[in-house]
Amino acid sequence: MIKVSVMYPNSKDVKFDTEYYKNNHLPMVANKLGDALKGLELDLGIASKNPGELAPYVAIAHLKFDDVASFQAAFGPHAAVFAADVENYSNVQADLQISELVTF
Repeated sequence: MIKVSVMYPNSKDVKFDTEYYKNNHLPMVANKLGDALKGLELDLGIASKNPGELAPYVAIAHLKFDDVASFQAAFGPHAAVFAADVENYSNVQADLQISELVTF
């Protein structure tokens, strides 16, 4: 299983509409990815390792898939739609990382 992490960097100038992201963007993404999506979690940054500093990321969405090929097949056809919706909730572009999930 893999995890695709979509990470929105935080800064004093970042704008991020959490309610829109939770209630509109992520449900739209989940709907379009269909059965290929095996799980979805959202982390909302609240703090850094240093007191008083912003969290490094304002939000991180974690999407789980069986493998990279199933992610690419499900995500690719909708990538432009997903990207176009960013302007509705943020002024920052996300970083994306694909990771192998290892459980203990």
